[in-house]
Amino acid sequence: MPEPRPARFRPLTLLSVGHACVDVYQGAVAALVPFFVAERAYSYAAASGVVLAASLLSSVVQPLFGVLTDRRPLPWLLPAGTLAAGAGVALAGVFGSYAVTLAVVALSGVGVAAYHPEAARVARRASAGSHTAMGWFSLGGNLGFAAAPPLVAAVAAAGGLRASPLLVLPAVAGAALCAAALRGLRTYAPRDPAAGAAGAGGGRDDWGSFVRLSGAVVCRSVVFVGLSAFVPLYVPGRTAGGAAAGTAALFVLYLGGAVGTVAGGRLAARFGRLPVVRWSYALTGPAVAGVVFVPGPALYVCVALTSAGLYVPFSLHLTLGQDYLPRHVGTAGGVTLGLAVSAGGLAGPLVGALADATSLTVALAPLIALPAVGLALLGPLREPGAAP
Repeated sequence: MPEPRPARFRPLTLLSVGHACVDVYQGAVAALVPFFVAERAYSYAAASGVVLAASLLSSVVQPLFGVLTDRRPLPWLLPAGTLAAGAGVALAGVFGSYAVTLAVVALSGVGVAAYHPEAARVARRASAGSHTAMGWFSLGGNLGFAAAPPLVAAVAAAGGLRASPLLVLPAVAGAALCAAALRGLRTYAPRDPAAGAAGAGGGRDDWGSFVRLSGAVVCRSVVFVGLSAFVPLYVPGRTAGGAAAGTAALFVLYLGGAVGTVAGGRLAARFGRLPVVRWSYALTGPAVAGVVFVPGPALYVCVALTSAGLYVPFSLHLTLGQDYLPRHVGTAGGVTLGLAVSAGGLAGPLVGALADATSLTVALAPLIALPAVGLALLGPLREPGAAP
């Protein structure tokens, strides 16, 4: 007798919640920036350097982890990566040295990089290839992003940056959830070689389409990370609010991603993945312009629209990448999920340096054009497997 549906999909639920616990630490780095500026008098460039530290090693090693998981499944990376991500952020407020702060934040980035490719491969197996189910997996990560600003604010209110060791708690919970999901997957998940064995997928790899898709993901990443790093500093001046106004705007930016991810899966089921992704990029540019130039409370509406535009294609990037590279799903997951944050972190110091030299408005304005560049890269793409 087949297992009931709730039991069969329990591992995917656990993976989704565990994904939230990991991605708290991607959101936490940006959420810590205002406190570094306030307590340690970091410049914009120095603060964006912290975001870079979390992204630089991650951007290099995450595709390497993807290659490794294509050759051999490494499920232990899920709990280990989760704990490393949490440990790095937990230590970020402990040491006054800028160099040590960069080092521990980089450790967190490596933990995130180790987690995502294998988690994407395991989630693909648990979901039996369902795009909608993969959307729920991505939703977990987006909820983790959204939880980061209020979590960091609460910890900082309790004891400033010195209270940052409390931020390790989600990692402990996430590691336990990942271990439980892996145990459950051995019981409930289908033994499908195409879905479960690394590098065993059928079909032919389409590297040209994957590179174009990755270029669009880079454009999306620069916009997302640029806004994540500087919206908490930018919004108070545009709304005549205090630090709470910046934290609220960052929360809206991340929380809108949860709505966008769910909507992306449903819209793709009705209209197709590529049309939905293209429309999302087309609508994101005007929304970013609103964030940069619209004053007052209406700015929050623009932040919400930007968040939806950036996140509707989030899980679709992942499934498209895996379908363009059916023989290298680990590599596809490592690159698409890695570039989603890390590429923007590499551009962050440039935005910060421009802000120091001019103003945040001038520094953020170039972000308006990047969704159009991404749209141009997406234009020639066809649905994976479609005849030319």
